[in-house]
Amino acid sequence: MNDRLLHGQLLLTGVPGPELDVETAERFKKLQPGGYILFGRNINSPEQLRKLIDDLRDLTEIEPFITIDQEGGRVSRIRLIGNEPPNAQDLRKKGDIKLIKRHGTLTGQILRVFGFNLDLCPVLDLSFDDEADNSLKGRCYGTTPEEVIKNASVFNMYMRKEGVLSCGKHFPGYASAACDPHHELPVINKTLEEMEAEELAPFRALLPDLDSLMTCHSHYPCWDAENPRWPASLSKNIISQFLRNQLAYDGLVMTDDLDMGAILNEVTFEDTIVAAIEAGNDLAMICHRVELVEKAKEVIKTLPDPLIFDAVERIEKAKKKMAQPYNWSIEKFHEIDDKIWDLRVDTLGEERAKILSVEDGKRSPVETY
Repeated sequence: MNDRLLHGQLLLTGVPGPELDVETAERFKKLQPGGYILFGRNINSPEQLRKLIDDLRDLTEIEPFITIDQEGGRVSRIRLIGNEPPNAQDLRKKGDIKLIKRHGTLTGQILRVFGFNLDLCPVLDLSFDDEADNSLKGRCYGTTPEEVIKNASVFNMYMRKEGVLSCGKHFPGYASAACDPHHELPVINKTLEEMEAEELAPFRALLPDLDSLMTCHSHYPCWDAENPRWPASLSKNIISQFLRNQLAYDGLVMTDDLDMGAILNEVTFEDTIVAAIEAGNDLAMICHRVELVEKAKEVIKTLPDPLIFDAVERIEKAKKKMAQPYNWSIEKFHEIDDKIWDLRVDTLGEERAKILSVEDGKRSPVETY
């Protein structure tokens, strides 16, 4: 790969608005990032969203990851211009695996309409408490490892069948977090044996069938006792030693958003980028401080070549599996969107289906980010 293109491939960047201004287009053309992640701020209408994605793809010499959080419920960006799918909790409580198959299929189809090739799900965290204030509310496919494995694997399979790559999150397991990492760093004081018995089980089971994995911003003393308040997403012990070496996972690994409070309050920007790649991540995710992506690329250029080459090799391997967008059709969008409403009604019933999630970010920035 051309050196000019090499280092930007390790960055997954947010996009400032619903269309590309001249400054942003020039920034991305120079950066040549590995991919883009879109949020509610990027979505105004079906036609606008498809144009933005086409424009991003046109700027990038190596086909980019185009990704989004399209889970269901309140973490469903496409609901800003269409219907809101049921969330993982509602689907698991309904207890009908056929509904999860439909959810996976329709999620893949709606994303292909716009040109997304990677969806940041399924969530593989357990729900120990459906009311816990740690940003996971409504997002978990089970309260036991067996339930998560059964439900999430079905969603994963059927979405991937539609040509959209998957991302298991939030490794190594975030269910016991007592706070929201968007605001501060959770500390999870569980032994490795306890983690293996519960949180890690869904990841172990699904690793062979996931296209990528997202590491989370929690501190785990069982791996990093000598390094207090060090996030898993920056941990060599967790990513290189445990995930890569012990679990033998050689797929694509990305950080969660490095603009969260759990990182910003603990580590400088330069140290964050260095640690993320040195730990074994292939993609460093900068969702909101887009003006810092050039700085991040310069930091990556200082890292040893073997680190860069290993990451790029895994990125290239994942990109070979990406599917091209469907030909644009507003009729196709409406057809799939209508089926998402039918799925919502079949899961929740007609009365509950009419009550949509409130997107105000008061519970967690994950709703509006």
